[in-house]
Amino acid sequence: MKLKDFYDSAVAEGIRHDPRGEKGVKDFLLSVKKEYDGLDPAGKEDFDMDRLFNPYGDTRILFGEHVHEIKNILAGIDMETQEIMFAEMLRGKGKGIDMVLSHHPEGPALSALHKVMDIQLDLLEDAGVSRKKAKKLLDERIEEVSRRTHPANVMRAVDAAALLGIPFMCAHTVADNCVSEYLQKLISKNRPKTVQDIVDLISEEPEYKYAIKTGTGPRVILGKLSNPCGKVIVEMTGGTGGSKKIFPELVKADVKTIISMHMSEDNFKKAKKHKLNILIAGHISSDSLGLNILLDSITRGQEMEITPCSGFIRVKR
Repeated sequence: MKLKDFYDSAVAEGIRHDPRGEKGVKDFLLSVKKEYDGLDPAGKEDFDMDRLFNPYGDTRILFGEHVHEIKNILAGIDMETQEIMFAEMLRGKGKGIDMVLSHHPEGPALSALHKVMDIQLDLLEDAGVSRKKAKKLLDERIEEVSRRTHPANVMRAVDAAALLGIPFMCAHTVADNCVSEYLQKLISKNRPKTVQDIVDLISEEPEYKYAIKTGTGPRVILGKLSNPCGKVIVEMTGGTGGSKKIFPELVKADVKTIISMHMSEDNFKKAKKHKLNILIAGHISSDSLGLNILLDSITRGQEMEITPCSGFIRVKR
């Protein structure tokens, strides 16, 4: 498989599992096209043309020729300079690494992390939160994330890959969409009655089983295991954590249980004031689950080897 084909397949899978639905994604891409059409020649020259077909700014080919053949991928959750060096060491030992795949974004994909957060708007609206209220709070959070990532030295790992001639790609929201939909469907199908039922249910997934052994498995940080779970939302896509002011709105929407990958201390303190059950499924384990679902689809029928590292465990479904 060529690098560009792998990339296009990842984007297609992200769209297939996108909570906005096909129409929502199409409308988003049309708005990007309208933005591009309104630019002057200088603006068009600087425009990231991938935005016209890829709605996920945090999923990009970071380095490498599009026609490069991919057979053996070194895949991990955080693939930074040290992992790029590790890939080069493996190549020196005869391991034919053709590409490094990171889940978390690097380079311009990290700079664009805030641009995928609009997905959260549809998730909140589906949960019953007023779209107008959700947009106001989300816009504030998007600006906060944009300010945080702007000064970062985002090109370190990309530069390392380029110097060593190793194709490098990241697949963030495309994989997060996969895990979010997977778990939401799992909850809907099994209809758990208590928080304990949810913990038992997701703990059967191999990625979470492994996390339990490493001390990073599912954990209830608010509420009790014996509590009724009520209305449950899975909050695992949309770039990064949402607004810390959203919890009262979720309570108004009759949400009782939130399942997240992780939660910041600020958000935890705010959520603590409300009668919510909050289950942290696990960050790296949830990322592994999403990446596995994504890779299963892309590599099906292909002679391709995945070498996992950096917290990623490969599980085929």
